[in-house]
Amino acid sequence: MAVAERAAASGSTELTEAVARYLHKLMAYKDEYEVARLALDPVVDDHITAVFGNASRRTYRLHPPVLRAAGMKRKVALGSWFRPVFRLLRALRPIRGTCLDVFGLQRMRRIERELVDEYRESINASLVLLNEENLAEVRRLAELPDAVRGYEGVKLAAIERYRAEQARILGELRRNTRPVST
Repeated sequence: MAVAERAAASGSTELTEAVARYLHKLMAYKDEYEVARLALDPVVDDHITAVFGNASRRTYRLHPPVLRAAGMKRKVALGSWFRPVFRLLRALRPIRGTCLDVFGLQRMRRIERELVDEYRESINASLVLLNEENLAEVRRLAELPDAVRGYEGVKLAAIERYRAEQARILGELRRNTRPVST
């Protein structure tokens, strides 16, 4: 990546930095294991205690996939009694992405993993075409994941727009650029 960018525009690092930032963004989606880790973060607990006092009650508003699959449309409020489940989920993080990861079977999780591969493929395809004239356009391609936000329906709509724009930019690059011979 950095080598291709330097060859196209000596001294430039903006594309490499954008790819690093947005590949990380796509890889760092908030799944059940991450929600558990965040819910158990001692810094958050300390902040809540500092703001609301020792007697404050914590409630976690979640929409577990099993309830969503059963047709429940709204989040449920879970009290501090749910912390042992969070501890279990946090401990199970090493199974993320393996055949034992039951949460990974969900449609949304599969799509989130696909996005990482699609992003890498689009960046690799654009690097073959990279030159000084199209560096800004390739950087725009690299920055597209910034628009992929939200949960469920909102995120799915953002992904559709992301994929359409990704295809448009790649198509333009292919039409307007001759491959660099190596």
